[in-house]
Amino acid sequence: MLRIFNHSVSKVVSGLFLVELLVLLASTYLGAALRYMDGRFPLTEQDPNFFLTAVTYACAMLFSMSALGMYKLNFREGFRDTFLRLMPACALSFGIMTLVFYLLPDIHLGRGALGMVVFVAALGILLGRILFFKSSESKLLESRIIFLGAGALARECSDLALHNTQYHKYRIIGFVPMFGEESHVPGSAILPATQSLVSLAKKFNASEIVVSVQNRRGGSFPIQELLECKLNGIKVVDAASFFEREANQIRIDSLQPSWLVFGGGFDQSFLRTVGKRVFDLITSLMIFAVSLPAMVVAGLLIYLEDGAPIFYQQERVGKNGKTFMVLKFRSMRTNSEKAGTPQWASSNDPRTTRVGRIIRKLRIDELPQILNVVKGDMSFVGPRPERPFFVKQLCQDVPFYNARHSIKPGITGLAQVRYQYGASVEDSIQKLQYDLYYVKNNSLFLDMLILIDTLQVVVFGKGQ
Repeated sequence: MLRIFNHSVSKVVSGLFLVELLVLLASTYLGAALRYMDGRFPLTEQDPNFFLTAVTYACAMLFSMSALGMYKLNFREGFRDTFLRLMPACALSFGIMTLVFYLLPDIHLGRGALGMVVFVAALGILLGRILFFKSSESKLLESRIIFLGAGALARECSDLALHNTQYHKYRIIGFVPMFGEESHVPGSAILPATQSLVSLAKKFNASEIVVSVQNRRGGSFPIQELLECKLNGIKVVDAASFFEREANQIRIDSLQPSWLVFGGGFDQSFLRTVGKRVFDLITSLMIFAVSLPAMVVAGLLIYLEDGAPIFYQQERVGKNGKTFMVLKFRSMRTNSEKAGTPQWASSNDPRTTRVGRIIRKLRIDELPQILNVVKGDMSFVGPRPERPFFVKQLCQDVPFYNARHSIKPGITGLAQVRYQYGASVEDSIQKLQYDLYYVKNNSLFLDMLILIDTLQVVVFGKGQ
């Protein structure tokens, strides 16, 4: 994994992204050359902006593929699946380029040439992905790991390694049990305790050891062996770092407070604050302009189905525990909490109206919060703002819950795109683990990735 602005990015995905960037640049030149075989190829003094056109198309196509989830890899994907995922991305990139040509006349390519470029690019991406997925059948893309520990934490880490295959593949060599630890893994996966960790790693060609032990106190913990492994070029990580890297979560059930205090991240510098504010304003105003027609239609439908009011305001907890009034489209009936006690919202909440179910699925109900962003109460990306009634309860029941209030809440966020509606304390714990990851590792780079994931949620109806 690579670390880009504190966020873990798969080396495999990064390599594929770079290769496809080069394929798309080359496809622009080749497609234009095929279209202008009569000698009117635009790479001439008459069109000095052609390289900029090529870069723009490559960016549009990469954005389209990212927005449609093509960099969440499935190593068992075949030709048909790749083709069906690629075609909508090509159509979206064609539409983006048409808009760019209209807004920026200096960047131009004829419709026939653009169609040929899209065809060549699709062919290049398709062939490249087939070769990539075929090569993934070899052991070159596998990471071989050993787990130190054989208890419940080790089992949880191994399950994550086996099932989190969207970005890479793991080969689990086995588990090294600790003295006095109750085993939760198959006996056939236990490695012999007669050899040192470095000997086992070299014997099985392991590249990484994951320390998945709850209790590291006492003389039985092999700290010297782990140091020897590290000095021999074998990567050593603890369970908290493994979950942070693989699941984009900070697991509170296996978290030591000292790990948060002495670890990296939690950048709340002046430069980061100013940069995020500028990003919030630019992003919010752009999305407001694009989504204004959808908001007008949503407001009209809400009024026709259930009358006024179209909007509703509700008290939420923001940065440093300060409360503010959030603005949203009303998606529930006006008497949804007639008993007077706040209730958890759920994905199929019976209190929602017919229009409300649609606008919640498409996230349209969240769009009026752009005004909260402009006002400064919220950011565009951040933890979801919660009601004071639930915050008081969760701060008592959930460790580290108040840490999410160290930054502004957001319209969208990592927890919102990775997890469904929180309808219980247990759901709030799961979402908090994503929120803590964002608080620790937030950056403009991560904000952009979350925005792309949000688009996937809207397009495919995933998430909450």
